[in-house]
Amino acid sequence: MNNGVQLVGIYVRDQDEALSFYVDKLGFRLHTDVRNGEFRWLTVQHPGQPSFQLGLFAPGPPIHDPATAQALRALVAKGAMPSLVLNVDDCRSACAQMRERGVELTQEPIERYGTVDAGFRDPSGNGWKMIEARRRGEA
Repeated sequence: MNNGVQLVGIYVRDQDEALSFYVDKLGFRLHTDVRNGEFRWLTVQHPGQPSFQLGLFAPGPPIHDPATAQALRALVAKGAMPSLVLNVDDCRSACAQMRERGVELTQEPIERYGTVDAGFRDPSGNGWKMIEARRRGEA
């Protein structure tokens, strides 16, 4: 009965700021934006993966008490959460486009492990790795 992962959530300090970053700078599109009191269910999708959603969730009620929410925001801001991975066809070109859109790279493109990768962080501190997809026939 397992059909795969549909959604992965990350914590963000400000959902409007995160939505703007993921849509305007990374090219994701809004999927769901609904509220229930203070709680906001906000998800985006990468245009190449319509069956997968990335949840942009703010720590706080009803899930977290104030102290836990504050601790989570601090950990995310420090880059303590595991990196997410974005596959790209051409890492150097993707980095140039991101720079034009105002994304600050934390790691310039580098060749290693048989491919090219680079790094950046979202405004909340979540780390991302961009990894150039290997071409068919490459080991």
